[in-house]
Amino acid sequence: MRCVILTGMSGSGKSTALKMIEDMGYYCVGNLPITLVESFVELAENDPELEKVAINVDIRSGQNIGDLIAVLDRLQERGKSFEMLFLECDDTVIIKRYKETRRSHPLAEGSRVDKGIALERERLMPVKRRADYILDTSQLLTRELQVELKKMFVENQDYKNLYITVLSFGFKYGIPTDADLVFDVRFLPNPYYVEGLRPLTGLDDPIQEFVMGCEQYPEFLDKLEDMIKFLIPNYISEGKNQLVIAIGCTGGKHRSVTVAQGLHERLCEQEHYGLRIEHRDIEKDAHRGK
Repeated sequence: MRCVILTGMSGSGKSTALKMIEDMGYYCVGNLPITLVESFVELAENDPELEKVAINVDIRSGQNIGDLIAVLDRLQERGKSFEMLFLECDDTVIIKRYKETRRSHPLAEGSRVDKGIALERERLMPVKRRADYILDTSQLLTRELQVELKKMFVENQDYKNLYITVLSFGFKYGIPTDADLVFDVRFLPNPYYVEGLRPLTGLDDPIQEFVMGCEQYPEFLDKLEDMIKFLIPNYISEGKNQLVIAIGCTGGKHRSVTVAQGLHERLCEQEHYGLRIEHRDIEKDAHRGK
């Protein structure tokens, strides 16, 4: 029997993730009290119809979430196999989600949401360290979350706890606040000044041919790819679970989009990392943008 224990920050999307895992053929139990985890695993193992189960255990379970560590230890001592998925999320995103739903954080106790988040992070830290998978949902769309869960629990890929976002942007609109790495590609010739190319974007073939045809482009992309592939395993070893690579030009419409597309295509060849691409400013300043 395959057993998945799902936990993580309140507001990180655990309920959504559990529904997705259920759609993948798992028998799912939500908000199971910690004291019942061992008994449930035992019963599930003795039921021939239950080949895959998933259990959601979180801060609402009624006991100190730290008790889960003792439960996991006892399960391992008894030779029970399980995998733990921990859903992480930025504080600002969690706060926004709670404001949108008008719900109160389970540990806020009438106080501000950020107080409850800080307390929950402290209590969950030992559990997070035990997790087999850590998935940051801060920037994930619903379909992207589903893809990552499928990699883990359907395709059985050797998943690495890192989700990479390749993001193009325009410096005229500001550097992305969540960027971990920022690269300036304004050294490349600008198609904005070429007749007929200005209205197009880096998703159009004429722009891609122009930018990729520049003398500097192939060497730059080779060096950029080499550095990113060097950094990825080092970030993973340091416990980083989300990496935002921001590539900027003047308006975020031509050069940065082309380079971001090129880097994304090369990183797609890397296995087992979550990967997405986003063009933040491609639609801005449609008639004047660079």
